[in-house]
Amino acid sequence: MDWAVILEWVIKSVILLAVLVTGFAYTTFYERRLLARIQVRVGPNRAGPFGFLQPAADGIKLIFKEELIPAAAYKTIFILAPILTVLPALVITAVVPWGGSIELFGRAIPMSISDINVGILYILSVASISVYGIVLAGWSSNNKYAMLGGLRSSAQMLSYELALGLAFVGPMLIAGSMSLTEIVDAQRGIWFIVYQPLGAFIFYVSMLAEVNRAPFDMPEAEQELTAGYHTEYSGMKFALFFMGEYIKMIAVSAIFASLFLGGYRGPFVEQFPLLGPLYLLIKIAASLGIMIWIRATLPRLRYDRLMAFGWKVLLPLSLLNIFLTAVVIVLLDL
Repeated sequence: MDWAVILEWVIKSVILLAVLVTGFAYTTFYERRLLARIQVRVGPNRAGPFGFLQPAADGIKLIFKEELIPAAAYKTIFILAPILTVLPALVITAVVPWGGSIELFGRAIPMSISDINVGILYILSVASISVYGIVLAGWSSNNKYAMLGGLRSSAQMLSYELALGLAFVGPMLIAGSMSLTEIVDAQRGIWFIVYQPLGAFIFYVSMLAEVNRAPFDMPEAEQELTAGYHTEYSGMKFALFFMGEYIKMIAVSAIFASLFLGGYRGPFVEQFPLLGPLYLLIKIAASLGIMIWIRATLPRLRYDRLMAFGWKVLLPLSLLNIFLTAVVIVLLDL
């Protein structure tokens, strides 16, 4: 294999990891400031100018915080669980195109790590793995509240991942491909959210449930479970769980933008390819803002209603969306 290609992959991977980790830090700041504005508060504004160094202050605090492991915990799994949670969040965006191609050193370098023709299958398979970290964290803590949080997370993932997977089918049928790059290219003229408003709604609600965001944050319901699956965690292990959650928020927002909002496409992107990542980041920021707004607005669902909503509402709607999409495509082909 060409060493230049391997070096290109390594450099792009390092850049993407740096963007995701920095994005995690400042998504927490974004959330705290936006929630404060919605609730007529000030929010963090002490660390650095306008509070911009607050994520760094939080990180330093967590690094030096004492880490505790319960005496009755299954120690190996207890330590590995946070890592199993954060790793899938870091690698899931490998197939997301952040832009077109740019010319560097006489080479055309695509602004994505990998463009595989089964990118959607890759996303679904990696997304399914992250729940293992949460379940194992609950089980290994040897704590009934943590265990209940882990069980809730697995049940929630099974319920909503069905609707999430079916929501991918609409853009796939329209673009005729499972590659995210080709799906983005198919949205040159018009975004798929125009053709797939129901599919976009199902996808967005399901991805909120996948990343345990309010009103679907039942695995960590503090009123009932003291904090749920991460009750016994502290220090950097605790930080890794939230790193996984916030990086997944960024990742699913990037996937949502690629499927329904034209991805990196926007005005003058053909003439200036470096505008592509900027357009995608703006769409991700807008999606994150909606997630934060939902958290500030909607109360947590009761658990039986949360499960019923996934099975009795979203799943039938997603099947209806696929049926209508297929019918329209067949009729247009006729």
